[in-house]
Amino acid sequence: MNRLSRSLMTRIKNREAAVGVIGLGYVGLPLVKAFLKKGFRVLGFDIDPAKVEMLSRGRSYIKHVSALDLRKSLSNKMFDATTDFRRLGEVEAILICVPTPLDAHRNPDLSYVLKTTETVARHLRKGQIVILESTTYPGTTDEEMLPLLEKGGLKVGRDVFLAFSPERENPGDPVFTAENTPKVVGGITPDCLKIARTLYDQVVVKTVPVSSTRAAEASKLLENIFRCVNIALVNEMKMIFERMGIDVWEVIRAASSKPFGFMPFYPGPGLGGHCIPIDPFYLTWKAREVDHPTKFIELAGEINTAMPYHVVMKTIEALSKRGRAIKGSKILVLGIAYKKDIDDQRESPALKIVSLLRQKGLKVDYNDPFVPESSGHREYPGLALRSVPLTVRRLRASDAVIIATDHSAYDYGWIVKNARLVIDTRNAVKTKARNVVKA
Repeated sequence: MNRLSRSLMTRIKNREAAVGVIGLGYVGLPLVKAFLKKGFRVLGFDIDPAKVEMLSRGRSYIKHVSALDLRKSLSNKMFDATTDFRRLGEVEAILICVPTPLDAHRNPDLSYVLKTTETVARHLRKGQIVILESTTYPGTTDEEMLPLLEKGGLKVGRDVFLAFSPERENPGDPVFTAENTPKVVGGITPDCLKIARTLYDQVVVKTVPVSSTRAAEASKLLENIFRCVNIALVNEMKMIFERMGIDVWEVIRAASSKPFGFMPFYPGPGLGGHCIPIDPFYLTWKAREVDHPTKFIELAGEINTAMPYHVVMKTIEALSKRGRAIKGSKILVLGIAYKKDIDDQRESPALKIVSLLRQKGLKVDYNDPFVPESSGHREYPGLALRSVPLTVRRLRASDAVIIATDHSAYDYGWIVKNARLVIDTRNAVKTKARNVVKA
């Protein structure tokens, strides 16, 4: 290790190094919290002035990051949020947590990563480490980021350091947090890896070093593709068993009694969150470079993408059987977040269901105790809704109630008692009822 490497390692171990987190969303903000808890000074960067203003006033916009934690750190001057990227020179570690969506053709959109890297490069100085946490395809860190960072003459591995460590945030998880979840780390050079490990060793329970940034990038894709494929399998099984008159949830419970060789996954109205609906297609795109088809991954994506259409079809069928006209029917969607007990709407299948129903002429409202309003989505730019109160009157006035997200706050017995028709996509209703249709 050279002098710069040793100095940076020492400053990190002594908590003298300041940490900069770029992107203060569902990944970046919990990371800010983790470093603050371990005594690091943290500077948060975001292009959204509204987020920065809220954080600067000690207010959190993410349910599992408390405002109390932020206010304590603001008062002792350990945390500051800013839109001024010229302040990147104040920190030794720069962690990039920006979105990596798909474009309209389901190809990787690295514009956020590349623009952020260009910004970092303009303010980069000797003795800093840059770590990408955003999920991406193998080769992003060394093929895309490395040349941009070295444009100014600084050499990665000698003057500055570069690594990849995929985020493993699970919003709303009461057990696993940023601190107690092991962290995979890959560096461009051995020194890059040592410094990145040293940084994360201060805040997480365990670091898992791998041989390269590509191996680290691939590990994150494997984690999410594993889940995507298995969820697609149970979604397909659900549709098959429906035609056979078999309850897929009963089947999963029975299969789960086997103590080995089986892991339960559960069907639903489609995939949500930033990772599982998107990440598999990053590998699909990259695999074209090596001329290898990804049939398994693409088929899983097709099945999961089709699930909101299946829910809409089941809803229309159920309305028709009850003699209800489709056009103009009133639908109440329960839950707009992508999974239970969180406020995260990213890629939520409920958004697709609402959009499809509206296209068919149905009138749609939603209720979600965690999401008072829903708007500003990349995929649904015209969708702007506010959560309506959940009352007996509203339930009885709705032609169908779709349980899209099974929040714990809902009293499902009360809902079934007062609703004309319930379309249950999550097995939230455990007892059989004439007005409940599983979808």
